[in-house]
Formats: sequence, C-alpha cells, structure tokens
Amino acid sequence: MLWTEKYRPQTLEDIIGQEQVISHLTLFAQTGSVPHLMLTGQHGTGKTSAIECLAKHLYGENWQMNTSIFQTADLFLQGKTYLEQDERYAHLYQKQASLLTNFKYIIKSYSAMRPLDAEFKLMVFEDAHTLSREAQQALRRIMERTSSTCRFILSTTTPSAIIPAISSRCLPLFFVPIESGVMQQHLTAIRDNESRGYGMHPCDRDHLELIVQASRGDLRRAIMLLQLEMRSGKKGNLAAMAQSETGNITAAALVAVRGGDIRTAANKLESLMIEYGLSAREVLSEMRITARREYNHPKFVIELADADIRIGHCNNEFVQIESFIAEIRDVFT
Repeated sequence: MLWTEKYRPQTLEDIIGQEQVISHLTLFAQTGSVPHLMLTGQHGTGKTSAIECLAKHLYGENWQMNTSIFQTADLFLQGKTYLEQDERYAHLYQKQASLLTNFKYIIKSYSAMRPLDAEFKLMVFEDAHTLSREAQQALRRIMERTSSTCRFILSTTTPSAIIPAISSRCLPLFFVPIESGVMQQHLTAIRDNESRGYGMHPCDRDHLELIVQASRGDLRRAIMLLQLEMRSGKKGNLAAMAQSETGNITAAALVAVRGGDIRTAANKLESLMIEYGLSAREVLSEMRITARREYNHPKFVIELADADIRIGHCNNEFVQIESFIAEIRDVFT
C-alpha cells in the first residue's frame, strides 16, 4: 500500500502546515455555512485532502453522495475519450455532441441533483486551471443558477487561469509549501511507525533532511521518497530519485535555449503547464533548480526574479513564460 494513502489525513485536524487555511475550513464545517471556494497552491500541500475532510465533516457517512468531484485535467486533455470510458458519465454522454456541450450537460445534471439530508452539495473541480475559457463561462452561469443548492470548490495550481467572473465569486484560500521543520517531524513519525517490527531500513536524521530538501515543500513527494528509501533497504541517490519527468523536460528546455532554439524551449515549458498541471511559478522553480545544478549566472537569477514578479500580476502566464525564455537567451550568447 502506498504510504501517501495510508497516512492520508482523515480529519481537518490531521492536515499539517496549513493552520490558517484549516482554521477557515473548520469554521465553515462547524457552522455549516460554506461559500464558493478556490483553493490554490503547489502540488502536495493538502488541497484535495482538505476538500475530502471538509465533506466528511459536513455530511458524515453521506459525504460521497453529496460531493461530486470532476477531474477536469483528464476531461480536457483526453477529451471525449475520457467521457466514453468513465462509467460515471455513461448515462449522460452524448456521442454526437462536442466536448463543451457534454461538459455543460454533465455539470448541469449533477448540479440539479438534490443533496441528501443537507442544504447544499459540493461540486469540486480538480486542476480547474485546465478548464477552457468557454467552459469557465458556462460554469459561471451554472454557479449563478444553482448557488442555493450547490457550493463550488475549485482546486488549482494556477489561479491566474481562472476568469475573474468565477474567481470573484470564490473565497481564495492559499496552501503554502510545507515548512521543512514541520515536514521533517511528520516524516520522522512515519519512519518510526514503519520501522517498528518490520525490519525496514530506519533512514537516519541526515537522510530525512535530504528528503525534505529534495521535496521542496511537497509532502506527497516526501512521503513517496521516504517509502522508496526504506523499502529499498539502502541509501539511494536522492537527486536521481527526486528528478522527476518534469525536471527532465526542464533540463531539455534549457538545452534548447543554449542551442538558440527558443520556440522548442517555450513549447517544452508550456507542456509542463498544460500536460503536468504546473503553475508558471513552479516552472520557474524547476528552471532555477536545473540551472543552479548545471549552469549558474547572475543575469539568469535576475531574469528569474523579474519573471516571478510579472507572473504575480499577469493574466496570461504562458505569455510571461515565453517572455522569460526570450530574455534568458542573451545569457547563453
């Protein structure tokens, strides 16, 4: 069994490193008054777990009956193939209709269902940044018509991709990267529990610190690295284990920039946002790590900082990533 599932939070109090956000969600759960929400933050910080824990607190055993979760990344990247293969939508899927028409019909159908022993139900959209603008406009109209019986929760790593008509209707809650000390304490508890009576490699304190650093605030990644380390029974190369596919793509983009192929570099970084769900800031973080390991230059650091500032005030992160690639081209010439 994956430890990420074994140690998944079951209540809001179990979620670590997000005290401010959890205090708001706990108040909503206790009062039963929940606004539309937009949960933002990098992967592995507890957004999905928080939604499930909120639903369990609100509805008890009926939480799954009153919570509709839509994996929008799968839907809008795989298209109608995803609808054809998912049994949840088999009775609603219209083969001759477009993907957008099917999306609107499915959301309308689910939002029209009455909640079970509750005043409202939760409509959850994971990776909401993958929703097209047309889909978001349709979602806005559905939110207006069903706000008395539905609460909409959008989970995203890229809040700037959400149109103002939707974001203005939601209370934003930001999930921060997990602090190193908090993460290490949590990993130590897992290590002690798993090493007790199982004869696994104990993983010393120094190696736990390396796992924390390699995870960069992503608790899910940290737990996976810890499990891999202890199950293997030997100390591995954490840099190699933590080097994800996204890191390899970032390295390839940097090579393209060095070779003067700006378009290929931009396409690779954009694929991280489209196919892997990274925010523009997460893409910059990957670039920073790769460049620091392979090529370091003061101007590169300055361009990273400038791009980060622009991304915090922009409406289109893709434009800023392309602008960043164009600016760092001069570093390698």
